[in-house]
Amino acid sequence: MRERAHRYRGMQSFVDAGRGVATVLRTEWNFRIHAVIAVLAAVAGLVFKISAGEWITVVLSAGMVFMAEVFNTALEYLADAVHPEADRGVGMAKDAAAAGVLIAAVAAAVAGAIIFLPKAWAWLTTG
Repeated sequence: MRERAHRYRGMQSFVDAGRGVATVLRTEWNFRIHAVIAVLAAVAGLVFKISAGEWITVVLSAGMVFMAEVFNTALEYLADAVHPEADRGVGMAKDAAAAGVLIAAVAAAVAGAIIFLPKAWAWLTTG
């Protein structure tokens, strides 16, 4: 009986996490933009037949951006729940979390440029 209860809690954590992803996807415009860009990167990866190492870079970069966006959203929800009125400290915390998303997105964009720009250039200039 104990093992069954433990297994349920494990499955419940996946359900809870899925609900969190759905909430962020539904409520956060920037998360949806990042998702579209990730899909485009995956399509480009298939079209250009990128290497396993390049796939790892694309997947980890996209994951890093999604993770930063989810953490940013979680911090915003928590800050608003704990301190709903305007507060300088809360604003600074939210700005710092948003900066984390920006840093992750810029790093992912640079990685994408390093991987895809030479391939796109070769495709455009080869006749």
